[in-house]
Amino acid sequence: EVQLVESGGGLVQAGGSLRLSCVASGVAFDDYAISWFRQAPGKEREGVSCIDNSSGSTYYADSVKGRFTASRDNAKNTVYLQMNGLKPEDTAVYYCAARRYCSDYYHHAFLYSFWGQGTQVTVSS
Repeated sequence: EVQLVESGGGLVQAGGSLRLSCVASGVAFDDYAISWFRQAPGKEREGVSCIDNSSGSTYYADSVKGRFTASRDNAKNTVYLQMNGLKPEDTAVYYCAARRYCSDYYHHAFLYSFWGQGTQVTVSS
């Protein structure tokens, strides 16, 4: 059974930083790309980033480019999302999700079968 567990969310002031972690189990981690999504109240789930399996190539939403950085440690079955320069509009529940590869369509949530439970990120102004 594939399990994804996020952690690292919290409350931070605007301009601050957080690092989210997504730990995977029950899957050959090296074979999977990991994406981060977020969902704010009353809004659709939004694809934030994707980091590919073998190449480590990354994709980012325009809204977070230059501020967020995804990385992975395959030895620890973990993907990280370093979030700098946080803004109040970044407030959301952040989820990680797994699929075989990223592609330009990584931001479509329906493509993913495996999801974590989410971690809350709140940015105060």
